[in-house]
Amino acid sequence: MSEWDEWEPYAAVLLAGGRSSRLDGIDKSGIELGGRTMLAWALDAVVDAMEVVVVGDPVMTERPVTFVREDPRFGGPVAALLTGVDALLRPRAYVGVTAVDMPFLRPRTLSRLREAAFGRDGAVLVGPDGRRQLAYVLSTARLAEIRPDHEGQHGMPLRTLLADLELVEVASEGDEHRDVDTWTDLKSL
Repeated sequence: MSEWDEWEPYAAVLLAGGRSSRLDGIDKSGIELGGRTMLAWALDAVVDAMEVVVVGDPVMTERPVTFVREDPRFGGPVAALLTGVDALLRPRAYVGVTAVDMPFLRPRTLSRLREAAFGRDGAVLVGPDGRRQLAYVLSTARLAEIRPDHEGQHGMPLRTLLADLELVEVASEGDEHRDVDTWTDLKSL
């Protein structure tokens, strides 16, 4: 057992509340891939989280989770992330944050991010092209320090919120970095 496993249980926030405009407004969490919904795949990736908050409309799940909507609704990823963190029943030192549209994330992905984040501001998954993906493990204390006011959250890009954090970049393995933003993305999986 690693030092992380003994001392740092984590919570997870899954972002599932966007408009999905490039998918004609279809709720990404309900899209099926390999006979399972995107939400089911995302929940599998955070199976070892002590608590999971899904920021999106409630749907049936096999695992107990808390569903919330970002405030303001469709307020963007920062509003969703902070709403999710606020909904945690028990604050943790670190929170895993992923988009629901990344079906190739696995528990091992989050473990690697957690190990890299330990003792730091956080860690982020990076694709083969060097782009940061929406898969993070973040220090909740540092998030509290950089948190904008309620009005400032609306429409704020995640990269803007996290710009001052020192995030360890963790290279993706295989298809971990792939997401589904368009119908073409879905067909290519």
